[in-house]
Amino acid sequence: MNRAPVDRISPLILGCLAATWLIWGSTYLAIKFALTSFPPFFQMGTRFGLAGSLLLLWGRYRSQRMPTLVQWRNALVIGTLMLGGGMGCVAYSEQSVASGLVVVFIAIVPLLTVLANLAFGMKPSLVEVLGICIGLAGVLLLARGHGFAASPGGLIAVGIATLSWSTGSVLSLHRFPLAPGSGGFASEMICGGAILLMISQLVGERFHWPPQPLACVAWMYLVVFGSLIAFTAYMTLLARTGVALATSYSFVNPVIALLLGVGFGGEAVTQQEWLAAGIVVMGVVTLLVGKRRDQVGKAFPATASRFPTAPRS
Repeated sequence: MNRAPVDRISPLILGCLAATWLIWGSTYLAIKFALTSFPPFFQMGTRFGLAGSLLLLWGRYRSQRMPTLVQWRNALVIGTLMLGGGMGCVAYSEQSVASGLVVVFIAIVPLLTVLANLAFGMKPSLVEVLGICIGLAGVLLLARGHGFAASPGGLIAVGIATLSWSTGSVLSLHRFPLAPGSGGFASEMICGGAILLMISQLVGERFHWPPQPLACVAWMYLVVFGSLIAFTAYMTLLARTGVALATSYSFVNPVIALLLGVGFGGEAVTQQEWLAAGIVVMGVVTLLVGKRRDQVGKAFPATASRFPTAPRS
């Protein structure tokens, strides 16, 4: 569907793009800063539990329809996979792996999602296959770099995160649809947050009291900016522009995360890892171009892909 150019270049759209690019690109470094006082699963559980509750209350205040029992069940399944396994393992991996490298690795989620859709009869186009091959080549090069080679546990954790997020994304479309609008994402956050807190208890995590000031600021940043403001911006982009532009953060975030990690987090990135990052981004761009051409050719509705292509950190 063609959009009016003024919609795409309006201040609102530019602001929403900046939010999804810069905020979601910076949240991975915020996770690392918060780890000094908030252990990974506890950090993610409290963050998503609070953000989801606030989002649900906001929806109720605006008289939006609340999720049904079946939709809450679906939210439990999807929240367990995408937030419990996805974001929980992302935070866990950042204990030993640079935040910039983690976000580059999980940028392959769009590629894995396309592959997972094969089980439901959705075959990728030739351009999408090319994007998948390029992206996977970049990830293989990245996994052989110093950052992941020095932390096998971190590599395993981020690998589980990508598989879990991709599986949840596909199931949310084909088997366990969430409630429409903010209610669906709120219920996913609440259920995922509860699962993350259960995991935190099972593995014996301990909250460090008193928390460091920087860790508190980082945690609040994740709740307010990462889970509420950026989410609202993403939904606005989907409604006013379409999937292609709304999901452009998936190839912008790795670059921003790497730059922030090096500039403010004191993280070291080798030339091989920069090269791998560039290859991964090229693969994601190629994939999105292929999706765009395929949707235009088939007159596919833009609202079909109502979940982000990569983890909403």
